[in-house]
This record gives sequence, C-alpha cells and structure tokens, in this order.
Amino acid sequence: MPEQTNINDALSEIQKFFAQPNAFRSILLLIISIVAVYWFSKFIARGIIKVAQIVAAHSDNESDDERLIRLRQIETYLSVTIAMVRAALVTVVAYMVWRAFSPDSSSSIAAIGAGTIFVVFAGQTLGILLRDVTAGATMIIEKWFNVGDYIKIEPFMDVSGVVERFTLRSTRLRSLSGEVIWVHNQQIMAVHVTPRGVRTIAVDVFVRDRVEGEKAIEKIIGTVPTGATLLARPLRIKYAERWDDELWRITVVGETPPGREWLIETYFVNALKDVDADKKRADRLFIQEPIARYADPDADRRFKRAVRIKKDRE
Repeated sequence: MPEQTNINDALSEIQKFFAQPNAFRSILLLIISIVAVYWFSKFIARGIIKVAQIVAAHSDNESDDERLIRLRQIETYLSVTIAMVRAALVTVVAYMVWRAFSPDSSSSIAAIGAGTIFVVFAGQTLGILLRDVTAGATMIIEKWFNVGDYIKIEPFMDVSGVVERFTLRSTRLRSLSGEVIWVHNQQIMAVHVTPRGVRTIAVDVFVRDRVEGEKAIEKIIGTVPTGATLLARPLRIKYAERWDDELWRITVVGETPPGREWLIETYFVNALKDVDADKKRADRLFIQEPIARYADPDADRRFKRAVRIKKDRE
C-alpha cells in the first residue's frame, strides 16, 4: 500500500533524525528544552509569589516604620528573585542539553547554527534586555524604591502609582484609577517617592471666635470621605493659636494619597468659604480665606537645615 509505505518512510526519517547526531537535532532539542524549563520555572515563581504575598500582608499591618521598610525590601528582593530564578534555570538547562546532544562530528556546523541564532537574538533583544537589567540592578543596589511604595516616574507626565512588582527588567505600577502600568527599567530617568504613600496637607483657618470656629470646622470635617484612595485619615484640628483679641489661627491637618489633594485644597477649603457666603464682612466667622499648604514633618526638619536666615542685630 503506497500510503502505508509513505507513513513508514516518514516515521523512519523522524526516527533517524532524532537517533543520529546532527546539528539541527541539537538546535531543535535546545529550543524545546528552553520552552519546557521556562514553563517549569513559572511554577517555582508561583511559590515565590506566595511567600511575597505573605510578607506583603505582614508589611501592610506593620505600624513600625523601620520594620515596614525592611519588609518591603524583602518583598522587593523576592520579586527580583523570580526573574533571576527563571533566567538561571533556562541558562543551565540550555547549556546541559547543548553539551549532551551536540555532535562532535558536526561541531562546526552546530557552532555556525548556534552562532547565527545568537546573533539574531542578541541583535534584536539582548541589547535592550541588558540595558533594562543594568538600570534595574542600579536601582536595587541604591534602593531607589521598594514594592508597595507610591512613585511617580520621570520623564513621563502621568505615570505614577503603587509599585506592585519590581524585577531587573521591568517595573509594574497600579495607578489611582486602577490601571496597570508596565515600564522598562531603562526608561526610568528619575523617581518621585512619596513617604508612607501619603501627602500631609495643613489648612490654616483664621476665625474671630475659637469655640464657634472649631464647631464649624468639625461639622465640615464630618462631610469629607475617608478611605485608602480618599483621605488616609480623617482631618483633625492640630492646634489653635491666638493672634489677637478677635483673631485665632486654627490649623487643620490631613493626609491624602497623591492625586487626591483636591479633597482638602478644594473641597474642604470651599466648604469653609461657604459658611460665610451670605454674611456681611463684619459678621463673618472666618476673617480671611483659608491657606492650604504641604506640611510633611520630615520636609520641615530638612528645610530647617537648608534655609538659613541671619538674625537681625538689635
């Protein structure tokens, strides 16, 4: 039967192809082994991710800032380990398969074939990969940021969010709107890191009567929504300072994630203005417009060292 003969011939050729040493068999087996070990490495990566998630859960519930930073660094190193394990497994298995199946009799042909594949691969991808790895390694060594930090990336206008994953090759962010953003490490020119993931904003309110002013402020504070993507903590009256017989300065402080500053700078300030919207100037509770400003305690301490003004001599 001709059809059966053709099938037998084809099977015989396939068996001869894999049984006899040749360069093309080595290259094919090399490719197959790389694909297989890559998929195997994904299961190992899942185990590392589970450990990273446990560390992340502990860091989210940690109140001590120093311990929180250490846990986030561990989470970052675990994230980097995923890519390193994959690369190491693929490299070792590829080398072992090539050494096992590369025929000595046709080593020159095999070398030419492997060299051709390497040149094509290196020319298209290896250069980009090495630049990413170099940039990623530099940021890890210098501790630019950790997994869980809120960052803004330069030179992009609107690329910002919480770092969900950080490897030698790329960085993954989750924006305030819920979008997932992937960035090649070589594209990161500079990084803005928000301490503790929030921005502290203070509002100075000037009132005629302290008691009435605090009552009005507390009532407005109750209308401002709170949450992880809104106000990190409810607004609170930090202190009140008397400037004159009928002039008090009341400072209100709140913390918001980057991008939600308008809750304090616009919503809260406008609500204060509306209290006296229909009153004459002499009857107004709030004498001047509220002043919204950043009030990060660490920045205040650093600027005290940087800003030096000579005291006037008497």
